[in-house]
Amino acid sequence: MSFIESEERQALRAAVAGLGAEYGAAYYVEKARAGKKTDELWAEAGRLGYLGVNVPEEYGGGGGGIGDLAAVCEELAAAGCPLLLMVVSPAICATIIARSGTQAQKDHWLPRFADGSVKMAFAITEPDAGSNAHRITTTARRDGDGWILSGQKTFISGVDESDAVLFVARTEDQKGNLRPSLFIVPTDAPGFTFTPIEMEIVSPERQFVCHLDEVRLPYEALVGDEDGGLLQLFAGLNPERIMAAAMGAGIGRLALGKAIAYAKERQVFKTPIGAHQGLAHPLAAAKIELELARLMGQKAAWLYDRGDDMGAGEAANMAKYATAEAAIHCVDQAIQTHGGNGLTTEYGVGMLAGVVRLMRIAPVSREMILNFVAQHSLGLPKSY
Repeated sequence: MSFIESEERQALRAAVAGLGAEYGAAYYVEKARAGKKTDELWAEAGRLGYLGVNVPEEYGGGGGGIGDLAAVCEELAAAGCPLLLMVVSPAICATIIARSGTQAQKDHWLPRFADGSVKMAFAITEPDAGSNAHRITTTARRDGDGWILSGQKTFISGVDESDAVLFVARTEDQKGNLRPSLFIVPTDAPGFTFTPIEMEIVSPERQFVCHLDEVRLPYEALVGDEDGGLLQLFAGLNPERIMAAAMGAGIGRLALGKAIAYAKERQVFKTPIGAHQGLAHPLAAAKIELELARLMGQKAAWLYDRGDDMGAGEAANMAKYATAEAAIHCVDQAIQTHGGNGLTTEYGVGMLAGVVRLMRIAPVSREMILNFVAQHSLGLPKSY
């Protein structure tokens, strides 16, 4: 693994950064506060091929890996446009379909993931299961030549702007440990309803509770095997953590950039406030933490793209944990550097606090990551 990204990756970052700068934080926040979507940015990113950099070339994608898609996600976030559905649609759903889907599913969905003309949400979390995926109660039962799905999911992102949702369920006869089955459910399927959850986060993407009331699907809605096991699920969850880390790194960079610019310009007692160690040192420490977290994210992507799912799982969890902590530090110190201005709308720093604070909770909580590291990295007894 090289600590210097390839010229192609660097060129990709520069191009995406340029696109992000054309839209910027003002565009993103205006859309979010108005309850609108960032459709223009998504469409242009898709047209330019950035949303499909990880889709195989035979389906119209760039043929790259999750590291390339993570670079796109980070650069857009650093420009003030963190697109949450990038973590879900091209990272989780496209990856699972590319790995486990039928040929018909690949032919239908992957070209549309590649050009951004389709969005697919992902649904695993349930109200009574929390982080324990083995307790999910959403079930699928065979009915003739098809399936009937029933159940409920919560905190599902972007359902209102998606064409379909990839649901994690268990077949009716499954007992004990989860052997997940994955189903593509169109958002207009009869019996499928979704209700928005009011959130304090400033974001164009909304969260939903999804209800499946005897939703009838053709057999072809199944992705992979009926008892595909955790491997086909984790084919999407490791990229999810890698992408979340990339988004956190981008937001951390955005906050630090704002803080540094303000510290250079703002003068008190005839001296720029950035000259004082009381502000300079915390910003420097935040920069160090962020760069360390970014390195772990790049390691996770490198391992995943080389097929080391177990190694990538450990690194992806560590990267997500480290980046969440670093991003929170960056945003908090950016607010402190701005003083009262850090909480004004004009400077656009305070609204980042809720976004990065969420990273300690989703897509996997810091406590569950610590459980993972304690058990799998340290070999300690399982605590739950």
